[in-house]
Amino acid sequence: MKTAQEHNQSYNYAFLDEPSKREIRRKTLKAVAIPGYQVPFASRELPIARGWGTGGLQLTLSLIGDDDCVKVIDQGSDDSVNAVSIRNLVQETTNVSVTTQTEAATIIQSRHRIPEVPLTPEQVLVLQVPKPEPLRNVESSEKRTRIQHGEKNYNAMWLELYEDIVKWDHALFDADYPVMVHGRYLMAPSPIPRWDTPKLHQSSFLTLLGAGREKKIYAVPPYTDVEPLQFDDYPFQVESFNSKACTRCGSTDVFLEENTDETNGEVHYQCSDTAYCNKVLDEKGGR
Repeated sequence: MKTAQEHNQSYNYAFLDEPSKREIRRKTLKAVAIPGYQVPFASRELPIARGWGTGGLQLTLSLIGDDDCVKVIDQGSDDSVNAVSIRNLVQETTNVSVTTQTEAATIIQSRHRIPEVPLTPEQVLVLQVPKPEPLRNVESSEKRTRIQHGEKNYNAMWLELYEDIVKWDHALFDADYPVMVHGRYLMAPSPIPRWDTPKLHQSSFLTLLGAGREKKIYAVPPYTDVEPLQFDDYPFQVESFNSKACTRCGSTDVFLEENTDETNGEVHYQCSDTAYCNKVLDEKGGR
């Protein structure tokens, strides 16, 4: 099989130039060494708009090798425009294998979801991040947030959580629920649903998070404590679907998306993770 450079001499392997990839790898190593800490990096220009996954894509292109197999998902779907475009770019600039099967991938780049199938130590999860700073809602100054992280001063976030509970009887973080990593840094886990947040705690796989527009890289190494902010009398809770089932595969123990039939107004539910849904259907002989 030809290498990517033999396949097309008009670009460097994995699109980015080698100095750029080395710089991103160095910053990634620092992020892994300091779990949850946001490491600034020189975000490069890519042929997709900032805010559409450039941070995650730069991580993937910097880490990928000839033996890798890549899966790209967007809110659980392998077939969205964003997922298909990124997957095509990775394949065309590296010539590596791509897949929609979670178990077959070595690198999984995702926007807003962690796959339902448990990941293994041999896999790397790359999450695209639009807003890496968990304190941004309570502090607009970048200088101030850096000081607060340095001093482990998260009182403003605790206060916001308290005010939500007093006013609404629950926290208003539907996604991107703030978490403490390794008992030290407050971290934004990307806009994954609360359903996925516990998957980061003591996980066997490496999680890398990249924000291209904000120029930040951070990480959750394997077997690291990741605890959502919570009060003893108001514990963290994931989304509840009240035993509802996916209309395609019948699954009840996964994150479901609610859809309304425009013709009759009926509400039905479907697995957010399309690969998992298809896998269950195949096992049942339903596809």
